[in-house]
Amino acid sequence: MATNAKSRKAARYAVPVAVAGVAAATVAMVPAFANAGSPDLPKVTAQQLIEKVAASDVEQFSGSAKISTDLGLPSFAGGLLGAAGGGGGVAGGSADPQEKLARLASGSHTLRVAVDGPDRQKITFVDGKDEYSLIHNGADVWGHDSKANEVWHEKDPEAGKAAGQDHKKTADRLGASPQEMAQELLKAAGPTTDISVGDNAQVAGRDAYQLVLKPKQSGSTVGSVKIAVDAKNGVPLRVQLLAAEGGKPIVDAGFTKVDFARPAADTFAFTPPKGAKVTEGKAGGPEGGPGHGKDFKGLEAFPGLGAITGGAGGKGGNGDTKVLGEGWATIARIDTGAGRSLKELENDKNAPKEAKQFLNSLGDKVSGGFGEGRVFKTRLVNALITDDGKVYVGAVTKDALVQAATANK
Repeated sequence: MATNAKSRKAARYAVPVAVAGVAAATVAMVPAFANAGSPDLPKVTAQQLIEKVAASDVEQFSGSAKISTDLGLPSFAGGLLGAAGGGGGVAGGSADPQEKLARLASGSHTLRVAVDGPDRQKITFVDGKDEYSLIHNGADVWGHDSKANEVWHEKDPEAGKAAGQDHKKTADRLGASPQEMAQELLKAAGPTTDISVGDNAQVAGRDAYQLVLKPKQSGSTVGSVKIAVDAKNGVPLRVQLLAAEGGKPIVDAGFTKVDFARPAADTFAFTPPKGAKVTEGKAGGPEGGPGHGKDFKGLEAFPGLGAITGGAGGKGGNGDTKVLGEGWATIARIDTGAGRSLKELENDKNAPKEAKQFLNSLGDKVSGGFGEGRVFKTRLVNALITDDGKVYVGAVTKDALVQAATANK
């Protein structure tokens, strides 16, 4: 269940270059947690298993799912994500999908899902007694917050396109199907990844093979990615993102119950309840996820960071970005064009309170050939903010960021 144009906007609430947004995009791609087991299945090679996933033509299913995410975010970032999911200060109100999907960046969440091809999908968050549903049915996309009795509505700009045209699939609406998510992971793996077949498993009562992806490079925060693939139809049933440092998975997402029959047509029917506040969204929206293009205005949204950088891509900054390395060791370097250093801000008695709170919430102070800076750390994505206003960010260790900053100052 990947993000559509609206859910991608959740990145604006993240720390340097959408740390939390990257996590949200990751977890939103997959259906959720599952049970373990080791069924006896015919042997397959990694290549055969990849081909099985690619050949899967399943387009209808329904079931229950669970997503658990442990990024190790500091308390201030967790609070920020909570605010993003709570309806504060967002034009779409509490029914806006970007707010709900931002919550997937932390904690555990239970979902009900239903898919009937590229034109009908539904996902319902069932955390607690109050439900939130996101429904795509033909030309309409609806978000419904039952607690607030608020509804968000947007027309699907792709609806009605002829079959031969570039018709966007599930990935561009409520999220990618499990097949698309796994295929994107495999496509991105490339020569920097070791791909093998792990132990067999049982997920939601179905026998599954496990495809294991491991970085060949050093310095990545990712230890491995495990994809449980249905032994019969090739549908990915679970995705686990494991940290190089060990411990519980960063993301553990998979079906707890799944049925591959076509869902009933009325599953996707929706009419705003009586008295509900209805907000009309804008179809389309900015393309791309965190760090798309050169306009890193998401940096400005974080309290205090705008005071440090002058707003990446805005006044005092140009948002120029350079990609360093490749594969799992890729690092993005953003030149914010900051007009003042972190040290100056730290010593400035007249600096905004929010800016100092942000600064104090950052992690270790570091120094090297690049000068000085601070590292914001999660279990997946780390970011080094240097004293001269550059940001180095990637799913790599602190040492890898320092080495990159020294080599590319």
